[in-house]
Amino acid sequence: MKSSFKIFAWSALALIGVITIATALYFYQRGNASKNPLAGIVNVAVDIGDQRFMRWHTPRDLPAITFQDEAGKEMSLTAFRGKVVLLNIWATWCPPCREEMPSLDRLNDKRGGENFEVVALSIDRDTALVKPFYEEFGIQTLRGYFDPSTQIPNALRAPGVPTTLLIDQEGREIGRAMGPAAWDSAQVEALIDAALARSPGKGS
Repeated sequence: MKSSFKIFAWSALALIGVITIATALYFYQRGNASKNPLAGIVNVAVDIGDQRFMRWHTPRDLPAITFQDEAGKEMSLTAFRGKVVLLNIWATWCPPCREEMPSLDRLNDKRGGENFEVVALSIDRDTALVKPFYEEFGIQTLRGYFDPSTQIPNALRAPGVPTTLLIDQEGREIGRAMGPAAWDSAQVEALIDAALARSPGKGS
């Protein structure tokens, strides 16, 4: 009988201790959220077709990357400063890329211009494959951008293709999606509108 009582007493004390520690941690984290390196990494996740767009709490600086345009000229993301950019990293050999490319073209056809552009960046080693791919899938508005070195996915920490980054007017990453998505959707247009409405120099 005494043994059972002791077990019950110790169990009750242990439970009280766990509750106390958990409560203390909860209020500590609430009061120190700004000091928590994991707090607020993702501000919101938006469904775009079968994928989710993960928007960072604060726009992230991107490393300097260089790639080629259709004429083989070296360029970088600084060429798009002042525009909101949807940077899509893709390849002709990637089936999911084939799935989403028409929706990227439709989005660029509708929204592309002075303030916004879809930058479809191919990592095919043979850049000549892109033109017939565009012709096969009826791609009309997307320009050809190339990374035959295939180093940009590593630089941008893109685990695979397709990976798509939304970049603000100052060249910072707002968020990203991994995998094929419905890029000509109302949800994506809302993300673009929000990025365009954000005043330069503000962090959110």
